[in-house]
Amino acid sequence: QVQLVESGGGLVQTGGSLRLSCAASGDTFSIFQMGWFRQAPGKGREFVAVINRSGEYSYHADAVKGRFTISRDNAKNTVYLQMSSLKLEDTAIYYCAATHISSGISTMERFYGYWGQGTQVTVSS
Repeated sequence: QVQLVESGGGLVQTGGSLRLSCAASGDTFSIFQMGWFRQAPGKGREFVAVINRSGEYSYHADAVKGRFTISRDNAKNTVYLQMSSLKLEDTAIYYCAATHISSGISTMERFYGYWGQGTQVTVSS
């Protein structure tokens, strides 16, 4: 089993920055890819970014490309999401997720078996 705990959410003005963290515990050796998803009010959950086990490969959704950066520190079993130039439409609950899938880049939530409880990010004007 793997447990994921997000932190770092909060209230920020448009154009501001936040860094989300996701600490993994349990059978972390079995985790390959880790990702971030988000769910805005009244909408479904959408993919934000994913990073592979070594941190060598990452992929970001078009909506956040150039503004958000995913990274991981395997020594700390932690994945980060650095968010800059935040927009009103970035307001959402952000979820960390982990998968045992070792090949490719997984952007669909159905491939992820472990999820955190979510952290709220609110961007105000």
